[in-house]
Amino acid sequence: MEKTLSLGIKRGFSEEKLRKTHEPIVKKDTEGYYLCTVNEGAKVYFEDFYTFLEGVERRSLSELKGLKEKIERCYEKREETRAYYCARKIIVEVILKNVYGYYGDDSTFGVIMTPWCFGTVVLEKIEIYKERLSRGELPDVNLPENPYLVLRYIDEIYKKTVLDLFELPLEAFSIKWQYTDLLKRLGGLFSDAYANLTDILALIKEYDPDLSDQLA
Repeated sequence: MEKTLSLGIKRGFSEEKLRKTHEPIVKKDTEGYYLCTVNEGAKVYFEDFYTFLEGVERRSLSELKGLKEKIERCYEKREETRAYYCARKIIVEVILKNVYGYYGDDSTFGVIMTPWCFGTVVLEKIEIYKERLSRGELPDVNLPENPYLVLRYIDEIYKKTVLDLFELPLEAFSIKWQYTDLLKRLGGLFSDAYANLTDILALIKEYDPDLSDQLA
């Protein structure tokens, strides 16, 4: 029977799809289908990754149910406590959104990664979400009239919350994955180089159209 998440979302790369694929990066040994991730150079089994996401969803749904009950029972005057619950609820909802997105994605093998790498991805998604909340770009029912406390608690607890729900060790996020910053820097370099090259070609075309045609 094909495994799914609670919403009925199927694995993006099912056993059947993996059997039919001709992608050279997908390999198989006695433990199953796997690939070596581009970003980490790590060997990741498809079954392990999907089982990990299933576990994260299970723990997150349980956590979310408990938080909703606590928020309902919490007196509005207990602003600090209520803000903490709201902040954690927002974090859990972002985690679930990414679990659902990555679990069902079959557009690229780049969605398959180690738990530590996926944790880093989710951390960045939470940071972006919090920034958008702070700018008022996202209407969110979890935010009270004064959202400062909620945003502060998100900052304070989001890493620990991800560690808990992902069941990762404390050292998992002691440093950001180096490839993340490296790719950002390389992306900036390539953008600058392309812009400079475009300017140079424009000047060549202006002063020597014949040479410009040769370069093109």
